[in-house]
Amino acid sequence: MTLNHKHIRSGRNEAGFSLIEVLIALVIMSVGMLGIAGLYVESMQAGRTAIFRHNAVTLASDVADRIRANPSAGADYEGIRGNNNCVLGNVDCDPTQMASNDIDLWKTQADGMLPNGDVTITFDNNVSPPTYEIVVTWDEANEAQTYTILIPAAPSPVTPL
Repeated sequence: MTLNHKHIRSGRNEAGFSLIEVLIALVIMSVGMLGIAGLYVESMQAGRTAIFRHNAVTLASDVADRIRANPSAGADYEGIRGNNNCVLGNVDCDPTQMASNDIDLWKTQADGMLPNGDVTITFDNNVSPPTYEIVVTWDEANEAQTYTILIPAAPSPVTPL
């Protein structure tokens, strides 16, 4: 006994059904990939921000250490920059010249480490103890960023009689 199977066709055309499924899956996958790309961009921006902030903290720490090493300069750290060859030129500089040389060094480092980087120092002798305000500024994503620290001024060294 043989059965004859006849293909019964309905009036619907089902030829493109799997292609639609593939296109929908492709759209869903594309949206997911765009989300992953967005997260990657955000992580890159956060990493760049962290590097700039680290550089600002390092620079401010260097400024503070150099101010502590030259305690008799006082308000001279608010002055202008000047390359006096105090460190590498074996020149015997006074505290004012050393302060000017330090300012030149910091501004050069700020230019190299931070976009539009700058260091500003304010000496306040009207408080007890006198303090220095160190402000490091830079531009990031069209917005000015700052890092500020306050350090007390060390007492001027006593010269022996």
